[in-house]
Amino acid sequence: MSKVEDFLTPAEELEIVEAIRIAEKNTSGEIRVHIERTTTMDAYERAKEVFHELKMDETALKNGVLIYLAVDDHNFVICGDKGINDVVGTDFWNCTRDAMVVQFKQNNFKQGLVDGILRAGEQLKKYFPWQEGDTNELSNEISKG
Repeated sequence: MSKVEDFLTPAEELEIVEAIRIAEKNTSGEIRVHIERTTTMDAYERAKEVFHELKMDETALKNGVLIYLAVDDHNFVICGDKGINDVVGTDFWNCTRDAMVVQFKQNNFKQGLVDGILRAGEQLKKYFPWQEGDTNELSNEISKG
């Protein structure tokens, strides 16, 4: 793969953004997707760095979730903010990760991301349900590195 822009088609990107909109409709949580070609860092450490760069650590309830992908490295991380990590068990994101892996192994990257986003939204809804006055604090657009 030569460029990160080639990873998803524009139509697939729109489907992912729509999945984020749908997932966030029932939760005050914020979900972002960041895609880059590769990283020289540990994937989790890089995900934490991107989390900060995207200002995901500045949400009111500290309930942002980042799905980070380093496509050439065949690596991804689901990274939640302090508000989430304080209230959920350590295996909270395992079912989301597992659902994504099933699709990724079949090279269905768009569907893996959509499945992960929708599942993350379901998980977030349990702990951070949407309430009157909630605003979309972060962009739903896919960021790229």
